[in-house]
Amino acid sequence: MEDLSVKIMMALFIPGLLVVLFMRITFNHYVALVLAIALITASVYAGYTTPSIIFVVDAFSLTVGFWFARTVMSKGKE
Repeated sequence: MEDLSVKIMMALFIPGLLVVLFMRITFNHYVALVLAIALITASVYAGYTTPSIIFVVDAFSLTVGFWFARTVMSKGKE
């Protein structure tokens, strides 16, 4: 059970942080989202996300990270 809670906590923060990090590197939030999804897809293919709840948490975190990256990009253009 402890392993599942660690996976959920990491899935809650890591994908969103990846989107923000890639956005800061590429200066494009769409490219950042695609790169983060590619990394998540590779981890799914490798078998690191076995419970189905991890997919939902990853998607939520990617959505929040994309929203935050889009907000930061729009504030930078002002």
